[in-house]
Amino acid sequence: MSDTADMPTHGLARGCYRFREYHVTTAPDPLALPAFTALCVTGEERNCGATSGALHTPDELTRWIAEHCAATGHQDYEQTVRAILRAEPGAWQ
Repeated sequence: MSDTADMPTHGLARGCYRFREYHVTTAPDPLALPAFTALCVTGEERNCGATSGALHTPDELTRWIAEHCAATGHQDYEQTVRAILRAEPGAWQ
């Protein structure tokens, strides 16, 4: 095993990189419907795993959860909301 602590450092390239920021704003795509899903995570040793599938309104999601809860007594759910966003580029700074 060689000790390189005493080796000269001349000849090694060093650099400093500077990055500019690119400002982007996002807005929901008005032509795309959002998607709401729920996953039942009730269970002690494993999750129930029942899923609502993609629904397009919060009311549809709440209805699915209420029906699943009434049928099974399960009370814990993971919610996912997905939307298509449109990037609106700004200027470099």
